[in-house]
Amino acid sequence: MKSILITGANIVNEGKITRSDILIKDGLIYNVGRDLSEFEADMTIDASGKYIFPGLIDDQVHFREPGLTHKADIYTESKAAVAGGITSYMEMPNTVPQAVTLELLEDKFKIASEKSLANYSFFFGATNDNIEEILKVDPENVCGIKVFQGSSTGNMLVDNPKSLDRIFAECKMIIATHSENDEIIKANLEKYQAEFGDDIPVKYHPKIRSAQACYDASKKVVDLARKYGSRLHVLHISTGKEVGLFDNRLPLEEKRITAEACIHHMWFSEEDYDKKGNFIKWNPAVKSADDRDKILEGVLDGHIDVIATDHAPHTIEEKSKTYLSAPSGGPLVQHSLVAMLDLYHQGKIRLEQIAEKMCHNPAILFEIDKRGYIRPGYHADLVIADLDSPWTVAKENILSKCGWSPFEGHTFKSKVTHTVVSGHLAFENGTFHEEQKGQRLKFSRKLQD
Repeated sequence: MKSILITGANIVNEGKITRSDILIKDGLIYNVGRDLSEFEADMTIDASGKYIFPGLIDDQVHFREPGLTHKADIYTESKAAVAGGITSYMEMPNTVPQAVTLELLEDKFKIASEKSLANYSFFFGATNDNIEEILKVDPENVCGIKVFQGSSTGNMLVDNPKSLDRIFAECKMIIATHSENDEIIKANLEKYQAEFGDDIPVKYHPKIRSAQACYDASKKVVDLARKYGSRLHVLHISTGKEVGLFDNRLPLEEKRITAEACIHHMWFSEEDYDKKGNFIKWNPAVKSADDRDKILEGVLDGHIDVIATDHAPHTIEEKSKTYLSAPSGGPLVQHSLVAMLDLYHQGKIRLEQIAEKMCHNPAILFEIDKRGYIRPGYHADLVIADLDSPWTVAKENILSKCGWSPFEGHTFKSKVTHTVVSGHLAFENGTFHEEQKGQRLKFSRKLQD
């Protein structure tokens, strides 16, 4: 593996921005210092005037492999992720077949070892009746357990109260939940079907998958986690009301209940449905501008711990169907960092906070071994960004297999120029170097008694 010397960068790391060089050897960060020019390296990258972040860690993606590869696959989506500065991802179990046995889970790891340009882990999927398999999952080799409380793409709904109770009582790993109350959603859907038939305008999506449906389900799992002392992580918070369910007083290392916000819930609002239609149809739904603003506020004040994407591609043909037939989800990994950097340019978040929520905190929360920071001895996962390099999203520069983006036509102010994955320069000014694949994430944790 080539050694790399990165010079003259503004390093965004651990609450500070400092001008330093970084030397990478054997896949690891060897040294970080003011002037490392006396060291010889196989390759030098001049990062003067640019900013280096630890490689982003996205704790929620859907890369659709196996079984749904007409939408996306691990190669194409990891490539888009690397172009966006994401060096590690955690992928969801609602593929075909669903990753609900250890054997099926390992099948996904094997595919990733051969195809993924980024580092990877995969969630194990919970069902109403696979608790025995859940208890066999190795906490050092798997990121967590995924529980769907609400029906979504590839329905894996856990709707048996006894099953849910047992998962929370007996599982000692991180339980990550998609929290929406299915009964409320069904009642709301019946109401709008009675009014509009099968041609419901998409702007009613946040009324059908309502704020109350989200709050009730999130409160339910928070209550269960408190009852059993479970390690709970609630994904894609979409309402301002939910933010108050989480604690911002404890340091993240001491929290047993944590939360995630996604890019689209901090960017779009229900006002955008008229223009974007099904292309911003997600579950949970994009809701009001007030919800959007309170989610960002929750990120900034510590109620919400990480920022992720819920990257979930569907084809243009699928998204162009009527509301009831169009699936929920959209591609986001290529544009997550630059979207947050736009919010920085708008004065809504600091660079140090972006690094905290997208790099440091995912590593802390999931106890990922030696990633998420720019520290000697850590895996060399890095992203270099030019904060003053505008570019416009267009079909010809979209890398996700689905070929579209909710950001099409938007001009971002910043650009990712280089991405280093486990010490390998994987992306350089639009060119990919694919001779080395990403690594399986390891977790420095044990099951708790």
